[in-house]
This record gives sequence, structure tokens and C-alpha cells, in this order.
Amino acid sequence: MAKQMLEVMKSVHGKPKPEADELGFGTYFTDHMFVMDYTEDQGWYCPRIIPYQPITIDPAAKVFHYGQTVFEGLKAYHGSDGEIRLFRPEENLARLNRSNDRLSIPPVDEAQMLAYLKELISVDKEWIPREVGTSLYIRPFIIATETKIGVIPSYAYKFIIILSPVGAYYEEGMDPVGILVEDEYSRASRGGTGEAKTGGNYAASFKAQERATASNKSQVLWLDGIEKKFIEEVGSMNVFFKINGEVHTPMLNGSILPGITRKSVLELLHDWQIPVHERRISIDEIIGAHRSGTLEEVFGTGTAAVISPVGVLQWEEKEYVINNRETGTLASRLYETVTGIQTGELPDPYGWTQTIATKEVVL
Repeated sequence: MAKQMLEVMKSVHGKPKPEADELGFGTYFTDHMFVMDYTEDQGWYCPRIIPYQPITIDPAAKVFHYGQTVFEGLKAYHGSDGEIRLFRPEENLARLNRSNDRLSIPPVDEAQMLAYLKELISVDKEWIPREVGTSLYIRPFIIATETKIGVIPSYAYKFIIILSPVGAYYEEGMDPVGILVEDEYSRASRGGTGEAKTGGNYAASFKAQERATASNKSQVLWLDGIEKKFIEEVGSMNVFFKINGEVHTPMLNGSILPGITRKSVLELLHDWQIPVHERRISIDEIIGAHRSGTLEEVFGTGTAAVISPVGVLQWEEKEYVINNRETGTLASRLYETVTGIQTGELPDPYGWTQTIATKEVVL
């Protein structure tokens, strides 16, 4: 498909920008958004950047009834050198298309969408915060808009990208968080939608998250949906365990989201010649390692938090304190390396970042 002309309609009145210490996560949104539509006869058409605004959708749209929707999450960073960088955006768009395939949504042209995304960020570049630990969170998503209540895939869709200046995902920042190991509810099982980034996966996790919150824990650690024995992932992160000097993480098995930060961490560990194993890991093994004193660190990886150390695991009503609730040296090194590359403070020998031209878009 030939690249279509991008229409840009700028907002006349910009919104006030929040202070860095007010940001939180996902609370404020920039002045503009990207929208593109799809029908079976036209394909993806009419790409446009417009002022941020509500969207009008028919009550019969299939997204409301059958949850046919996918989304992604990535970030833009303002470096001290003045450059704006994206971190591995091509990986996010490739994963978006894998989610599209699982949800029977037509694929998007990844190269075109990346170009459109860069234009949107260029238009709203003044919204990218500059303070340490802040960034511009990018949320692309696709919803089914066909107005027909029939249990078949939609023939019409809307692709939207919104932007949000953010601070730390967890209030704890890089301080270790508490995690509840979930033994009642299931997140996903092989053959389901666990490896797709779709809304229903997250809505189904809310009940377990409520239990975690009631136990003063930040997140849920999910076990497999069949035996309730093998570790899968944390609600918003992949998970890693450092045991006796070696790193272990659950292998991708069809029910675990293939995280881009996870992939980056694995590549760094291999490069640093730290032994790392992708395999099945039981919760009993982790508890055994804790009891033997060989469980040295636990941390999560994800776009929102980057690296999040875990200070406490709660399993079967008992708490297991990890590394005296202190951030481990490996988690710190990974965080400093990944964020350093993302912001340009460190060299990028892997070619993970892409810069964005900060030119004004000509209307």
C-alpha cells in the first residue's frame, strides 16, 4: 500500500501542561491524537492528526460487545542532548500486528505507522517532560467499530494513538515493590490470548489485583492457568529471578506477553556474560531458593516501569522478603543501562533507539 498523505489539523488552544511532580502515570494527555480508519473495501485509510477529543461510536460497535481490540505501549524520551528518542518502536509495531492476528484484526503497515507516530510526537514535542525519570507514554490502540451485533470479526476499525506525559509507574519508583502470588484466579492459558496485548486480558486481572491491593501489594504474580504451579508474569511486567549468581525467567509459552524490555534485558545479560535461562520455573522452586538463601534478586521488566525490583513475595499467606527489601545490584545496573540508552546518556551499541526530527509539521 502506498503511503497516504497525512492530514494535520493543529489545536487552536493548547492545554496547560502539568508540573513534573504532578504527572503520575496516564493522567494527562497531550493536545493532539492520531486517527486512521479501516473498512474491508478501502483498507486502512484517512490518516490524520487532530486535536485531542472524544470519539463518537455507535452503541452497537463490536468493541463494546465482544472486546475485539488491541493496544500497545511505548515511550519517547527527551535527552539532555536535546534529541527525542524512541526505544525499539519497530518491536512494538511488530507485536501490535501479532496481537492483530490473534484478534482477527487486519494488520497495519508497520513502517507507515512508525512514520505517522513520529509526526504526531513532533507536533506534540513540547509535551515531552525533561526531568529525570519522566517520559512521554505512547498508547496506540485499535477498536472494532462495525455496528452489527454478530459474533464474527468486524469489517470496520479505528486506529488511534494518544500521548501522555508520565512519571514513575509505581509510587515506589526504584524502591522494591511487594508482589502477591495469585493462586485462585488465572490470567491466561496456552492457546488463549495471553501473548496478545488485548484489553480483556487486563480486565480479567482486576479481581486478583484487588486482592493484592488489600494485602498492601503493588502487583500480582500469575501462575499457569492449568496446574497453578509454574510462574508466568506479573500483571504489568515480565519477571526475572537471580538465583545463586544466575538469572532465570519464564520461557515464552504462548500465554506470556513477549515483552520488549524483557527481550532487551536478555540481550544485555548475554552480552555481559551473565548466565541466563529461559525455562519453566515453579513457585515451589522459588520458595525453596529463598529458604536456602540462594534467591538473591527478583525484578520485573516492562515499558511502564522499565525495571522494578521486588522486595516481598506473598505466597499462601506468608511473606518472603528478598534482599532485605533493597534494590539489587543487577536490577540497578540493568535500570541504569536501559534508561541510559533510552535517554542518550549512554551509547547505544545495539541500535535500539530512533531519533525524531523536531521540525515543525508544514500544513
